[in-house]
Amino acid sequence: MVNISHETPEATERRLLQVTTQARLQVYSDTYAFLEFPLSAFPGAVRPDALALVRDDQVWSQLIPCDDANEELFGLFRFHFPAGADNSGFVGWLASRFKQRFGTGVFVTCGQNRLDGGIFDYWGVPVALAATVIAEVNALVEGTAG
Repeated sequence: MVNISHETPEATERRLLQVTTQARLQVYSDTYAFLEFPLSAFPGAVRPDALALVRDDQVWSQLIPCDDANEELFGLFRFHFPAGADNSGFVGWLASRFKQRFGTGVFVTCGQNRLDGGIFDYWGVPVALAATVIAEVNALVEGTAG
C-alpha cells in the first residue's frame, strides 16, 4: 500500500533512514543489461533468467545477466521491505542521494510480492560505480551510513 503523509524534509530523511535498516537487501554478483525484442516475439523471446520484463508500444525489454562489454552494463541490488513499513518516497530519496554523492543516475524496476511485504525494487547502477554504491547501500541497511 502506498502511504500518503505530509512531513518536513528532515522527518522524511529520518523515516527513510530508519525504514532502510528494516529492509532486506539482495546484492547480485553478476552484471546486467537490457535486451530488447519486438512485441511480436513475445512470449518466445523471454529468457527464463530475466529479472524484469517491461514494454512500450514497440518493444519488450528484459533485464538479464550479461557480461558483454558492448552493452551498457549495470550492477544490481534489490530491496524488500517488511509489510506495513512506510517507505513512501524511498526511490526518489535514494536516487537523489546517489546523484549527490556519486554523480550517477539509477534505474529502478519495481514489482510486487504480496506474500513478502508487498513492493520490491530492483536498482541498477553503472557497473563502473557499482562497488562504491553498493558499499553505501550496505552501510544504509546496517545503519552506519554517514
